Amino acid sequence: MNNTIVILNPAAGNGQATQEQERIQSIVGNCPVRVTSHCAEAEALARRAAEEGFEKVVAAGGDGTVNEVINGIAGSSVALGLLPIGTVNVFAMELGLPSRNLELCWDIIQSNNVRLVDLPSANGRFFVQLAGVGLDAQVVKETSQAFKRSFGPLSYLISAAQIAVRQPPKLFIGSESTSVDEASFVLIGNGRLYGGPFPFFKHAIIDDGLLDVVLFKRLGYLEIIKYLQDVVFRSDIRSPDIEYFQTKHLRVTSAQDVPLELDGELAGNCPVDFRIQEKALQVLALQPS
Repeated sequence: MNNTIVILNPAAGNGQATQEQERIQSIVGNCPVRVTSHCAEAEALARRAAEEGFEKVVAAGGDGTVNEVINGIAGSSVALGLLPIGTVNVFAMELGLPSRNLELCWDIIQSNNVRLVDLPSANGRFFVQLAGVGLDAQVVKETSQAFKRSFGPLSYLISAAQIAVRQPPKLFIGSESTSVDEASFVLIGNGRLYGGPFPFFKHAIIDDGLLDVVLFKRLGYLEIIKYLQDVVFRSDIRSPDIEYFQTKHLRVTSAQDVPLELDGELAGNCPVDFRIQEKALQVLALQPS
């Protein structure tokens, strides 16, 4: 039996994956390819693949597809492979994979070079790269699929501009690692990158057993957007309105209905309990240099 299976999301990259389907089939040869037709199907397919005894499950899509696949294989001995064809492939960038060279990515999958990385969770649902409570989750919530198809990545900026004039929520923070008890926006990173090739979480290491947290204190959304640029382009965070710390456990609550995003996909609302399992996910990738 072939020990590898590919799960392809044809909606990835604003539908470009449909054109990629023949190319992927030619790259992977006689390896089975299962194509998703609706949201959450990749998770079910990955879980079934693990039950059927496949040793490698390859996510062909963007970060959302990767998120579904890891939730399907978490807790098993299955290794995750990546064929990055989404609009944004932040986790693939984090691992140093060549995002447009699928042939090379397939070679890496076949080389059996396994890297163990941390597996964070929010209310029991796993994510690999990033979580957000507040602003960016609200942007994801209000950016429709039709809007994304029309404007691509720009659609998120348009939604953000519309949301920026509103009053941000009050988020209450519970962690032994910070003295801050209230914020208006929270970002949690497993790796360094956020939103693309931007090293947002400066001290993050993907296998150190720690969540990296950036809290924006009592700031308005317009101020937060300005600070986001500062955080991305400066080597360290010096603003008294931003707190950066590392922790193994974080709880975020609010009296308001505040959304949560995991790896760019909506995943419910506050309250949120964040935890991390050290080196709990096997990924087929190059070893860090």
